[in-house]
Amino acid sequence: MPQQANPRGTFLKIADSVKRQIEEAPEMTELPSLAEVMRDHKISRGVALRAFAVLRQEGVAEPVPGGRWRVVRADARADRRPLEQRIADIITGEGLEVGEAFPSASALADRFGVSRPTVTKALEKLETAGVLAGGGQGKVRTVRAVPTREERS
Repeated sequence: MPQQANPRGTFLKIADSVKRQIEEAPEMTELPSLAEVMRDHKISRGVALRAFAVLRQEGVAEPVPGGRWRVVRADARADRRPLEQRIADIITGEGLEVGEAFPSASALADRFGVSRPTVTKALEKLETAGVLAGGGQGKVRTVRAVPTREERS
């Protein structure tokens, strides 16, 4: 009787293999795609997804929009605050005064690595809160109020 591989625990072996790849390549910022993992290890999509779930649970990787996964390094802490709070920090961080022009949604999208609609939603929240004024197509947003420390936290 031919011996078959036991599928139980295969995803753990794959997760360990990917962790070794991350440790061996400190410049690695993105995990291989699911398709690459499936091809390289000759496994099903479900097994690859379970391996990625283990990496997420262990804090080694996290999903990003677009179906990719990013490597999470202990020495590189990511800012996990809501986008509108990080955008509001631009006002104080860059010393913007009331009435000054605020960066465009496109510039902010590039800066934070998110889509323009995502930035637009965050800017609308800041407009509602009275921090920014103006906006809309073709109009320059301006600083309406400098947020205090309590408003930012």
